[in-house]
Amino acid sequence: MAGLMVVGSAALAGLVRPASAPDPAGGQRVLPVPPELTGLLPSRGLRRGSTIAVATGQPRRSGGTSLVLALLAEASRAGSWCAVVGVPTFGAGAAAEAGIVLDRLALVPQPGPEWPTVVAALIDGVDVVVAAVPATVSASVANRLAARARQRGSVLVPYGRWDGADVTLQVVRGVWEGLGQGRGRLRRREVTVSARGRGAAARPKEIKVWLPGDGLTRIIPRSAAVPAASVTGRSTAGRLRPVPPAFPTVPPASAVPPDRGGLAVVGPG
Repeated sequence: MAGLMVVGSAALAGLVRPASAPDPAGGQRVLPVPPELTGLLPSRGLRRGSTIAVATGQPRRSGGTSLVLALLAEASRAGSWCAVVGVPTFGAGAAAEAGIVLDRLALVPQPGPEWPTVVAALIDGVDVVVAAVPATVSASVANRLAARARQRGSVLVPYGRWDGADVTLQVVRGVWEGLGQGRGRLRRREVTVSARGRGAAARPKEIKVWLPGDGLTRIIPRSAAVPAASVTGRSTAGRLRPVPPAFPTVPPASAVPPDRGGLAVVGPG
């Protein structure tokens, strides 16, 4: 896998596309998302200049990372650069499986106290910036970063609590399928994703999708709801279902030891 290690946030400026440079995604104002998620967003995609928050919920490992992967995949395939800041467990292998192009993915697992500076620099030249929100971020800093995204035409995706986002997405329920009583393998997860926001997104929305499922995010028809027995890996008749191989072990982004306060960037080597 091609990769590049950069030490120090000062080197970040040379890695991002200047705001005045040609847009590799063709100048499109709305970056694509999987068709199943379009109904949650007022522009049916990631509108440049907007702030689309992904709430983490409790516990933090509640499906939010899978939702982030799904949001980035289509834009990445369409030619956009993406960055993920402050999520050391975000794995490049999982990103590739979701369809994200690693040559256009920057990972900054440990931004340290320079978090606002790193996020601002990435907003200046990266199309979609996912940033885990530290508890210490003030409202004034959040407002400045959102304003910078509007000015530069980037899509800011705060991962965590973020007041004032145009849209906030959250996995509110999730049920794994395939695990039996002491046997079986996790196959996919049925999740319920809610959306709330302001303006055109003021009316709350909710959908159910498989995430992951069949290699792609897939909406669940109302008539195909998962019966409770499926969580055990058995059909309602009591027969075991065939189970595909287990998910591969994905090396976390933190497997590349970053310099403290530095950057680990996955991109052209």
